[in-house]
Order: sequence, then structure tokens, then C-alpha cells
Amino acid sequence: MPIVAVRASILIFTLVLPAIDTSSAQEKVEGRVAIVVQGGAGVILRQNLSPEMESQYRATLTEAILAGYAALKERRTGLDAVEATIRVLEDSPLFNAGKGAVFTHDGTNELDASIMEGKTLSAGAVAGVKHIKNPISLARMVMERSPHVMLIGAGAEAFAKKQGVELVEESYFYTEKRWKQLQEALAREKEDSAKGKKMNAIPFEGPDGRYGTVGCVVLDAFGNLAAGTSTGGMTNKRAGRVGDAPIIGAGTYADNATCAVSATGDGEYFIRAGVARDVAAMVEYKGLSLDSAAAQAIAKVGKLGGTGGVIALDRQGHMSMPFNSPGMYRAYIDADGKVIFKIW
Repeated sequence: MPIVAVRASILIFTLVLPAIDTSSAQEKVEGRVAIVVQGGAGVILRQNLSPEMESQYRATLTEAILAGYAALKERRTGLDAVEATIRVLEDSPLFNAGKGAVFTHDGTNELDASIMEGKTLSAGAVAGVKHIKNPISLARMVMERSPHVMLIGAGAEAFAKKQGVELVEESYFYTEKRWKQLQEALAREKEDSAKGKKMNAIPFEGPDGRYGTVGCVVLDAFGNLAAGTSTGGMTNKRAGRVGDAPIIGAGTYADNATCAVSATGDGEYFIRAGVARDVAAMVEYKGLSLDSAAAQAIAKVGKLGGTGGVIALDRQGHMSMPFNSPGMYRAYIDADGKVIFKIW
């Protein structure tokens, strides 16, 4: 399937701020802010999405991006904006993150998330957590309150307890929609097994089981980039499976020298291609435009057999949102302060 390259006019908003010293070898970027959010790429067909459901996705993505934009207008950091944005999406059952996480093969929910800031390349991530309402916030705590980049499973939740994070019962993540998807996937797997078919690399290929990962990329008023990604993984994944979302350089990356990236799609392929870092590397070493680098990174995923997309943003406010799947939920705020929502 061909890559859908999505372009928009320069995404820069100017705030009335005092001069800020951001001394570095890079171009100074002061007072400009930009934000892009994604709600997953995959088999999103027009005929399968009712006007009512489309309206719900639009409303929630709008609420999320406005939460992040408000943080930027208050001169808070890009990390604050990323966290605020993603928390809204994690609290919604619409997306495959937090409340709306898909089920594993064993009927549990295992959540992953990561966050990164571009000034110092600091990053934090969690994987396989089962009792954390907002994994993106815990990922940030790992970055800021521990010497590590990633904590997983029981260790991540023990760390959360020490940080005073409120844990939720596993039942909090139950939604009938996601449970039904698992039952459909299990039935398909059983049928394939009876026919002697081997399990595919991607456990579930239904119209609603391979998208919903959420992410955000931001340029704050101090000239710093930040990125974050959160997901429940894929329906019918094996317990303990970790995708690209919590892996720095695969699903999330931010570097002031190049760009901020959040990815969504078939995680195994994004890990193998190191997509998020690959976008930044092509900008850094080949001198490619953000559009070209992002499109080429997704093309590599396609050659491997994977689908998905990325949102990317640089310090000049340029953004890129290529994907090679039928659709990708995404939103940004244009130069007039208007929220632009797109799927196809």
C-alpha cells in the first residue's frame, strides 16, 4: 500500500514571552510552540466508522491536544504538554492505551509507554504494567526520579508505589469492545490451528484490533522538543510481549538537533527498523527534510511487511505525518490556532 504523505503549513505559534537564553550550537528558537497528536494508524475504513464514532474520536483528540496546547501557552515544558495530552487519551476507552487497552492472549491488559525530551536526550519508559492508570506519567517518573531509562512489570509497579502513584484494579481496563476483539482473535487462532496454519507474526488482523496507540510531539516556548507514546499493544499478544512504543529509538525519539517522533503501527517492524531514531538520523546525517526522512522511514517498514505511521516535528515547527495504512487518527493546531483533525 502506498505511503500517504501528509503535509501542512508551518506549525508555529508565537507567544509574547520575555527573551530566553537557549544558547547552543543549534539555531535559537524562542517563543514558538507547536503540537501534534496521533491516535493510532491501521485498518480504519470509512465504511466501518459511523459519523457518531468519528465525532467521538474528533472530540477526544481535540480535548487532548488543547490540554497540551494550554500547557504550552502557560510556558510549561514540552514534557508537561506531552504528558497532559497523552493522559487525556489514556483516560478514554476509544484508544488502545490506558483505559482502552487491548487484551493479551491470557485475557489481561499489559501497558507500555515512553517519553523523551530533546535538550539532553533524557528518556523514561515502562512496559508490561497492569495496574497503572496513566503509564505516560510513570514513564516520566522513571526518567526524572530514577537512574534508569526503562522499568518493566512488577518492578515498574513497585517503583510506582514508592512514588505514591495510585494503582488501579485490573478490572479498570476492561471494556466490552476490547474483550470482544480478543474472543474473535482467539476463535480465528483456533480455526487456523485446526487447519495446520502457523500463527502469524501479527496475532490479530481484524478491522479494529491493530491500531489505537497514542502519541504526541511538541515544540515548547523554550525551543525544546519532546515526544511521548503510550499503548496497550496488540490484541491477542502473548503475555510479556513488548512493542515499539516504550523503546527509545523505535516508537519514541526527541533530539533538539533534529526532530521529535512518535510512532504507531505494527510494533515488531518498527523495532526492527528503529523507526523513530531512523527519522532523526536521516535528518542529521543525510540532511533530508523532515517530510522526506519520515516518508522514507515508513517506506522501510512497508518493505519489511509492516504498516503504520509516525508524527514528527522539528524546531522550526515543520511537521510530517506519513502512514502506509488505510488511515491514521491525528490532529494538530494550525497557525490560526485552529485544531485540524484528520483520519484518512
